[in-house]
Amino acid sequence: MKGKIEQLCRVSAQSSRVVIGVMSGTSLDGLDIAVCRLSGSGPGTGLEIIAFETVSYDEAFKNEIRSVFSRRQVDLEKVCLLNAWVAVQHGNMVLDCLKRWKIDISEVDLLASHGQTIYHAPKILHQQAKFGNATLQIGDGDHLAVTTGIITISDFRQKHIAAGGEGAPLAAYGDYLIFSKPGEDRIMLNIGGIANFTYLPGDLDAGAVFSTDTGPGNTLMDAYAQTYFSQAYDKNASIARSGSLHQGLLDALLDHDFFAAGFPKTTGPELFNLAYIEAAKQRAGAVAISHQDTMTTLNSFSAITIADALNRTTGGNRSFHVYSSGGGMHNPLLMGHLRSLLPQHQFYTTAALQVNPDAKEALLFAVLANECIAGTAQPIGGGRDIPRVSMGKISFPD
Repeated sequence: MKGKIEQLCRVSAQSSRVVIGVMSGTSLDGLDIAVCRLSGSGPGTGLEIIAFETVSYDEAFKNEIRSVFSRRQVDLEKVCLLNAWVAVQHGNMVLDCLKRWKIDISEVDLLASHGQTIYHAPKILHQQAKFGNATLQIGDGDHLAVTTGIITISDFRQKHIAAGGEGAPLAAYGDYLIFSKPGEDRIMLNIGGIANFTYLPGDLDAGAVFSTDTGPGNTLMDAYAQTYFSQAYDKNASIARSGSLHQGLLDALLDHDFFAAGFPKTTGPELFNLAYIEAAKQRAGAVAISHQDTMTTLNSFSAITIADALNRTTGGNRSFHVYSSGGGMHNPLLMGHLRSLLPQHQFYTTAALQVNPDAKEALLFAVLANECIAGTAQPIGGGRDIPRVSMGKISFPD
């Protein structure tokens, strides 16, 4: 162990580090793997994405995760088994990519793994007085380290919660370090299963920076497309384009205390799921509407909740540069709604900042790992309940 700790100290002292960031989101589409070269730490962090790929999950893998994902009652043995199994699968995916990219393991300093979220339980959601915020990601760091032979930083969200946060979203740290720009007010908008954004004022006031979930991004649309159209997602919004908006259903979907709560806040598929849609249909008297009309309404629902959160944050008329990432940025109807609802803002993807939008989340976890071993806790988010902590557990290969 002493030798490994000495190795970690050497990595920490280097002027630059090669870090592999891996990210698996709630959409369960695959594992994002980004090999990054990071120099320095803190606000002076420099980055280069050396290689990136999303390794798609097969249906067997997805079904294993779905058997425990966002369920209040699960087979505890299955959770125990999957914690190690997912890590080994992810580790082998990383090794396969490195082999194809002709990158030797000896060239890699760290592996940063988000893991696979199977349940997210902020107090705003569970509302049990004696318990605080909680979240659970599987994909054990020790198994990843042993499988790959790379020092692994994992389980980032637990320190955030231990220090008083909700464990999500964590994008504020990496967004602030990498994407802040003097003189340009920015919103870093990520539309994954759940939509979230980071507020980056152009005056670089670290105390004003914060990141928050807004509500559903793709999760409701994806679940509905999988259940009623046998499609993984609504590609090019073809289903949503074929239906009509049902105003009563939209109003019922919007009728939840989550949307009135202050920022920052977090949520997940534990709330926004098929049962949420069916309950809204019952309240709206819309049980018999077509699946196409439902999908059209869900698309508008995601757009409206994102736009409302941005308007509340930016003051409505103030102009920001919005840089999008995540699967939702590929949905033309959703992005069209956002542009119509937010005409004062200028929309781009992170490609305009020389960062592949699909690689952004994996990159951000590489940044968190870099901060864990080479940086210091950044004083961001004053007054926004963002803990000033470094995050991640360290696992050695042997």
